[in-house]
Amino acid sequence: MKKTQNINIAVDAIVFGYNKENGVSVLLINRKYNPFKDKWAIPGGFVLEDESLENAVFRELKEETGVEINYLEQLYTFGKPDRDPRRRIVSVVYFGLVNSEQFSKLSADTDASEAKWFNIKELPELAFDHDSILEVAIERIRNKIKYQPIGFELLDEKFPFSDLENLYSILLDKDIDRRNFKKKIQKLGILEELNEKAKSTGAGRPGNLFQFNQKRYKELLNNGMHFEI
Repeated sequence: MKKTQNINIAVDAIVFGYNKENGVSVLLINRKYNPFKDKWAIPGGFVLEDESLENAVFRELKEETGVEINYLEQLYTFGKPDRDPRRRIVSVVYFGLVNSEQFSKLSADTDASEAKWFNIKELPELAFDHDSILEVAIERIRNKIKYQPIGFELLDEKFPFSDLENLYSILLDKDIDRRNFKKKIQKLGILEELNEKAKSTGAGRPGNLFQFNQKRYKELLNNGMHFEI
């Protein structure tokens, strides 16, 4: 006799952020309850009967971290029978991006005793199968940033060009030829140089700020332009 299904659906949200001080970071929560009490984990939880998967992600992030994301994309579905010691749970995993303003807006609640940003190269051991999930997410963003300008979602609306260079260098995990990189980005025609100066860091004259032109990018995309770094 076949066993009847008893499967719960959950969502998990891998949120990436960036600022000059911390580099590229991922948002984790410290679990308040068992299983894996006091262990770090990816924010997430069960989907309610009357909500969509995306709304479940937004709700869980708001409850457990206080963060509101500005980019969301479905990553993968993880469903090994033994991935959760409580019962059979299938998790639909998303990854989200926030700009640096969200770094100071953390507020843990419900299942989380603490929410904290961790540099992607200095991660703690994670609960459940979240280590392998995070590996998939990091690989996805590293690949996607080469052919889609999602990196701008991690930057402030106005940013120095050095922030964009640093972001790509971290995610691609290699040094960037600054001159060729700037030439290639500007040739795409999606970056506006503003008549505003970046804040001085005390080392040399501050350069101009830049801004991503989303409208121009969509126009070029419709005309067959391919974004490639």
